Amino acid sequence: MLQDRIRLASLHDKVMSPAEAASLIRDGMVVGMSGFTRAGDAKAVPLALAERAATEPFGITLITGASLGNGIDEVLTRSHVLKRRLPFQSDRVLRSALNKGEVMFIDQHLSETVELLRSRQMGPIDVAVVEAVAITREGGIIPTTSVGNSATFAILAEKVIIELNLDQSPELEGLHDIYIPTRRPHREPIPVITPDSRVGLPFIPIDPAKIAAIVVTKREDSSAETTPPDDETKAIAGHLIEFLGSEVRKGRLTDRLGPLQAGIGSIANAVLHGLIDSPFHDLTMYSEVLQDSTFELFDSGKLAFASGSSITLSAACQARVMPNIGQYKSRLVLRPQEISNHPEVIRRLGVIAINTALECDIYGNVNSTHVGGTHMMNGIGGSGDFARNAYMGIFVTKSLAKDGSISRIVPMVPHVDHNEHDVDVVVTENGLADLRGLAPRERAEVIIANCIHPSYRELAADYYRRAVKQRGGQTPHLLAEAYSWHLRQEETGSMLPAVG
Repeated sequence: MLQDRIRLASLHDKVMSPAEAASLIRDGMVVGMSGFTRAGDAKAVPLALAERAATEPFGITLITGASLGNGIDEVLTRSHVLKRRLPFQSDRVLRSALNKGEVMFIDQHLSETVELLRSRQMGPIDVAVVEAVAITREGGIIPTTSVGNSATFAILAEKVIIELNLDQSPELEGLHDIYIPTRRPHREPIPVITPDSRVGLPFIPIDPAKIAAIVVTKREDSSAETTPPDDETKAIAGHLIEFLGSEVRKGRLTDRLGPLQAGIGSIANAVLHGLIDSPFHDLTMYSEVLQDSTFELFDSGKLAFASGSSITLSAACQARVMPNIGQYKSRLVLRPQEISNHPEVIRRLGVIAINTALECDIYGNVNSTHVGGTHMMNGIGGSGDFARNAYMGIFVTKSLAKDGSISRIVPMVPHVDHNEHDVDVVVTENGLADLRGLAPRERAEVIIANCIHPSYRELAADYYRRAVKQRGGQTPHLLAEAYSWHLRQEETGSMLPAVG
């Protein structure tokens, strides 16, 4: 069995326990681990690190592709192994630690991390820990359900630890397309010209002499925490599908639309799910995370091909899809995230990008990351890579949160991740605002009329009218009141003024 998975005989004596492998990681090291949105992450060595820290306190900088599953970030946080973390996370315990300043968090565009490592603006990577389904006869690493930043971690690291996961299907082999851009400033163009372009290798090419340890594991990826579409997400999907249909009728798109990207999460997943009953066909995806909706679109006959960097599924979808991944393999490819999220490729392909907003203001500035302008949620992820460079940058959100005590559309967002120049369309369950070609004053009127919940609409309209009258300007604001909704919510628990 192991000989089928470890095909280079000279590596057989590198098999060791998680604790032995973890001993290669020392205090102060920079460690690159596989894992992109709970998929393909290292599962044994991190736990061994946490166990060791109970008797031998130490700390590391941990760099991944995106968020990790199996509670790894929580375990490493509680054991005080994590001192610095980047470029993305979604763990509740880690989130609390970084908002207390106990862990330093660097929130980065997901396309940029390995560029900074490659140019030595960050790093260097001391040890890479990469989950694999197999190792080739040449010592190449065949990843599992994600690529993320694993390829560059392994290429740049001084030592590589491989977690060989026997629970991952051998059918994953051949799914990956590992392409590493050449060095700047004389970089050749990335030759991805369609979502189904295969331009690299099906494995990560490294010198096998760098492989210092192989740890055999047998553990599934964590499943995604998704919720089925509700009335509000169905309404958001309906508004968006109607809008895309109008773009087809105007000759701006065809019935195949353009390559689709959707951010992680229930709302974006539900919006894509809505395309099953749409008039569009032969769709393609050029995205980061391939979620349940990707495979539902495959099964419905709507989706022809999907390119991503990871496969992250709910428990039910995972149980249905992964044992049969070979049936989908000819229509799938997983790439390094610097390729899946590369700005030039996104712009060239004409991607339609659909991402989720934490909140949006009346001029179209979007906050994706910070609650109250100060407390990090997860991170910007790849939304910036896509929104700025897409054919169309769409942001979706429900108009209310916390049973109506919070409006997702506010006078001014207290933290800006995507400024008004990168936001083309805003959609809530109430309606859609097409902001293309509109000046700030026009954008405010369209967003207030179409997107904000009726319980807040007149409040926003009154703010805007008074801002125009009292202050004027290209982008009218009452600076003394711009954050009054947020302050009121902090003080009273609701953004709505007290009645009476």
